[in-house]
Amino acid sequence: MKHFIICLAVIFLSQISIAQPNKKALFVIVDGIPADVVEKVNTPNLDAIAKVGGYTRAHVGGEKGGYSETPTISAVGYNSLLTGTWVNKHNVWDNDIAAPNYNYWTIFRLFKEQYPGRKAAVFSSWEDNRTKLVGEHLAATGNLKLDYHFDGLELDTVNYPHDKKRDFMHRIDEAVVSNAENYIKKEAPDLSWVYLEYTDDMGHAHGDSPEFYKAVEMMDNQVGRLWSAIQYREKKFNEDWVIYITTDHGRTASNGKGHGGQSDRERNTWIVSNAKGLNEYFKTGNPGIVDIMPSIAKHLNITIPRERLMEVDGIPLTGNISATSANAALYDGKIHVSWIAIAKKGNAKIWLATTNHFKEGGTDEYKLMATVPLAKQEADIDIMKNPSSFYKIVIEAPGNMLNRWIVEKK
Repeated sequence: MKHFIICLAVIFLSQISIAQPNKKALFVIVDGIPADVVEKVNTPNLDAIAKVGGYTRAHVGGEKGGYSETPTISAVGYNSLLTGTWVNKHNVWDNDIAAPNYNYWTIFRLFKEQYPGRKAAVFSSWEDNRTKLVGEHLAATGNLKLDYHFDGLELDTVNYPHDKKRDFMHRIDEAVVSNAENYIKKEAPDLSWVYLEYTDDMGHAHGDSPEFYKAVEMMDNQVGRLWSAIQYREKKFNEDWVIYITTDHGRTASNGKGHGGQSDRERNTWIVSNAKGLNEYFKTGNPGIVDIMPSIAKHLNITIPRERLMEVDGIPLTGNISATSANAALYDGKIHVSWIAIAKKGNAKIWLATTNHFKEGGTDEYKLMATVPLAKQEADIDIMKNPSSFYKIVIEAPGNMLNRWIVEKK
């Protein structure tokens, strides 16, 4: 009888395992489209995805005027998404990508470290996204290896001769989308990134104009093809796909031709997703591009190691979270720490470190300075015994962590 019960239990558990859909994630970065433009241009495919999940205004650029202020430049924005951190950590300041700090792991490295046998892919009109930002085959990224990539066409001037109107870049984006669409249908990589550039080219060339708006409509059609590929996989196979579509920066308010600064329009972006359980922070909290990485990690059941989670600036856009909007200010030998409580129950633990060895690949020693009710939304911690010109503060709440730096100006 005992043997019979064990056999039934094994069969039952096996059936549960079989019934669980395979989780997959795709994120798409479409270049240089401010929120006001995507809201007024006809985008039926983005609208269809948002109807399943949601649309929200979002931001790039870190904290304006603060230690994390981040240039609203393309590669800078990509890496903020990939790492879930602002530029003060990931160290990509412009499109030269001179010295990324690979100690802040990308979503690809986190995924591959935990699931080395699962597939990851990059489809991009810009090869540097894979070779420099993701850092494939670099010792500094642990010799990370993707399973598939389709990129580098911007270097192929035979098949894609460069013209002044930059129509070649639209043709490259078309090729990137076609390849991604077909590969997703056939191979269904577990984690994928699609990057499309043409919209930014039209913004630089024409600013706010019919040419730019037409490029956004073309982008929407391309996203629709990716969305159809995902729907095909979900209908034909036992898969659970999440897609996040966003942009890396807005545009200047004067004419829409530039970006890079901290004006509202350059910082104002957007996120579209089909994700289930989008939370109030997604809907009303003006999330950042850094929040997409931990959201994808949550969907793919990636466990971010504690020492890394304490450095991540983003928080999940789905499910239950405990707190947002951390702040910390130094005064009279104390640090006043505050946050906005989303959950009313539980405690917030306040951790403090006076070093940044993590930046060089080392470990910081955090001290538990206070434990207070989460609903209190503030705490004062005495630092008289911990004098420093630099502090890292982590608020550990039941549902998520928040972090802040204090950097004394010299």
